[in-house]
Amino acid sequence: MMRAWTLASRPVGLPNSSNFAMVENPDAPLSADEFRVTNGWLSVDPYMRGRMNDAKSYADPFMLGEPMTGGAVGTVTESNNADFPVGAKVLHMAGWRDTVVFGGGKTPPAGMPPVKLPDLGVPDQHWLSIIGMPGGTAWFGLLKVAEAKAGEVIFVSAAAGAVGSTVTQIAKAKGMKVIGSAGGADKCAWVKELGADAVIDYKSGKVLPQLMTALKDISETGIDVYFDNVGGEHFDAALATSKEWARFAICGMIDVYNDFKAQPMQYLPMIIGKRIMIKGFLYPDFYAQVPEFNADMSALIQSGAVKGRETVKDGLEKTPEAFIGLFSGENTGKMLVKL
Repeated sequence: MMRAWTLASRPVGLPNSSNFAMVENPDAPLSADEFRVTNGWLSVDPYMRGRMNDAKSYADPFMLGEPMTGGAVGTVTESNNADFPVGAKVLHMAGWRDTVVFGGGKTPPAGMPPVKLPDLGVPDQHWLSIIGMPGGTAWFGLLKVAEAKAGEVIFVSAAAGAVGSTVTQIAKAKGMKVIGSAGGADKCAWVKELGADAVIDYKSGKVLPQLMTALKDISETGIDVYFDNVGGEHFDAALATSKEWARFAICGMIDVYNDFKAQPMQYLPMIIGKRIMIKGFLYPDFYAQVPEFNADMSALIQSGAVKGRETVKDGLEKTPEAFIGLFSGENTGKMLVKL
């Protein structure tokens, strides 16, 4: 039996367990060119919250009663496809379930074909974190969107999260100064361990005065790059402390995903005088450059400059719990489900 989580009802505000339901479907025999993957690791990510609304965004909404999708890594356990032999490791978008059948002319879940993973000497789960979509988002956003350079000052929000922690490590490996923001003493201590030059605890007070103090502590007058995972107060503080020609790479605004509350922005006029470039982006924008990312990131990982950290929930049953935990800051590093 294939077990999968479905969206039972559309959340209003923060999702809860009643919004999800598990279904079981019998495994059908494989047809020509099909292959079955047994999942080992599942990813849950903040962007999935937008897909739970009945509205088109940059990704189609989840359909009620249908198996949900998301990043996953699994092993081919049965195959009629010579390109995907038994034992091959596969990265794909048929998460939120334990097994899935690909091939045979079927449209893959989320419209993204499965990828047979190369042997780069990294653990399977890293393909869902530092050398997967979160790592790629960090690398492309910092180096391609913001065009950050050695010697510049980088401010990153959610610096203890999957993307933010990777941004911090890449920036330090490339010779930049980093100010990270995280919530709570333990997360701030970890961001400091990653090499951040200064860390602010957004749970302990307003962001802007802490950011100004951090800049003074590292003998800097402003930021060159802001990498946004949060929005809201962090975004406004970044505007207030920007140098001329600062660049903002916007990949997430988790602060508003559940309630879409209005964002009070006191320092928006700074965009004009400082000539700030603000650009949103998505990981798929850079598919053509994934080989470049893979080569550089694998080298950074093997050198020890970039390390992955995961918060892991065990068992398919824990997938909704893992997802909901993203919005209370339960994760340090990447939130994953291990099957």
